[in-house]
Amino acid sequence: MYSRCIDLPKRNSFFLFGPRLTGKSTLLRRAFADEDVFFLDLIHPSVHQKYLAEPAALLREIEAAKGKYKRVVLDEIQRVPALLDAVHHLMESPSGRHLQFIMSGSSARKLKRSKANLLGGRAWSLELFPLTHEELGDDFVLEKALAFGTLPRIYAAQGTEAEEDLRAYVGTYLTEEIKAEALTRNLGAFIRFLPMAAAESGHTINASNIGREVGISYKTVQEYFQILEDTLLGFWLEPFAKTVRRRMAKQPKFYFFDTGVLRALKKTLKVPLERSSPEFGDLFENFFINEVRRLNSYRRLDQTLSFYRTEAGAEVDLVAQRPGKSWLAMEIKATERPSSSHCSGLLSFADIMPGAELFLVCRTDQPQLFRFGKRTVRALPWLDCLKMLSGPAQKSS
Repeated sequence: MYSRCIDLPKRNSFFLFGPRLTGKSTLLRRAFADEDVFFLDLIHPSVHQKYLAEPAALLREIEAAKGKYKRVVLDEIQRVPALLDAVHHLMESPSGRHLQFIMSGSSARKLKRSKANLLGGRAWSLELFPLTHEELGDDFVLEKALAFGTLPRIYAAQGTEAEEDLRAYVGTYLTEEIKAEALTRNLGAFIRFLPMAAAESGHTINASNIGREVGISYKTVQEYFQILEDTLLGFWLEPFAKTVRRRMAKQPKFYFFDTGVLRALKKTLKVPLERSSPEFGDLFENFFINEVRRLNSYRRLDQTLSFYRTEAGAEVDLVAQRPGKSWLAMEIKATERPSSSHCSGLLSFADIMPGAELFLVCRTDQPQLFRFGKRTVRALPWLDCLKMLSGPAQKSS
């Protein structure tokens, strides 16, 4: 059982979204284990059927409790979106005004598509991710995290068991998130699309090429990526823009939320992960960007993340705009031996953002400094770079 970095509110109502198996239910049961919690597990068939048939039953049950509860937890709220109307009513009624409402879910899409009552700003929105290196502590092993990801149950598994769990995860996603929720009419095309999307993870997306390979339209490719984003399987990293109107590149990059799930979708779980291989480098980049995103969310840092790429091909993997601080440009390399040849994209970025700090994020054991006239690039161990971006480690829940 790992402590989580996320700081859950003790008074304010909130939504907690996160992909399947990130540990939402476990976290909520542990954080709010008091007897004064009304907990609805909407995954349970009988509970699901009861409230699907009559969402208003929640109103009567809370009113009948006469102040017995301090919190109401609705786990997997997207399965019965109509319960949010009952929550809204309770928030404004004498019998529910004192309550903290906590709604968890693995898909924001169904709530949006069903035009569910999102409570008009009365509830915060938080997100839970796979385990970070901080949460894993002494159990963290980089090679294992790259090969199998850091979903709690899967990271705790060993070898073949982890591989089978990842294959099952992809199968469950297809049957429960996609088929059962009727998110697409053509499941076969979506199944063909997934490995193509995984192969393009971390690259600018060419929807036309993917469409030709899969046999679907450009619009359908866009819709499928939207499904991945809405079911929290991945996210877009937008191209850097010095101004809103001036983007260096036009197309965003798509990253999957977990390296293990990514490898399962690519069907490369059985392929040995060699440190010198291109896949190791791609997974290291994916992992680092996901770590930055997770810690940015948990610590409410409000950093804007993007990537830099010019028409001439100069590129920087990650750019962070920090409120009230200098910009950070980071080139991510899995190498243990950084060199000046890795710095060309960073120097290109410095041409348009002279005040930016330039970093080569890598697996070196000691920081190094590269000088280019008046400009400097610091090669940092990736852990040091994460600490610089997000501050000291913290565990809250």
